[in-house]
Amino acid sequence: MQAAPVRATAIPSFTNALRAVESLLLSSGQRTARRNAWTSVLEDRRRAKDRVEAQRVLEQTYIVRP
Repeated sequence: MQAAPVRATAIPSFTNALRAVESLLLSSGQRTARRNAWTSVLEDRRRAKDRVEAQRVLEQTYIVRP
């Protein structure tokens, strides 16, 4: 008696599932706009982090050499 063949079906990641739902609900232009907006948010967060780091370095430099 042979064992039944195993069929592997990939379980989509949460991100892929969200993108699939997004593609059903939004037109192409709306998807692009949403992704562009999210890219802008991430870039703003990166710049804010860089500003905080630069401020910390400047404050340390000032304290070390008054």
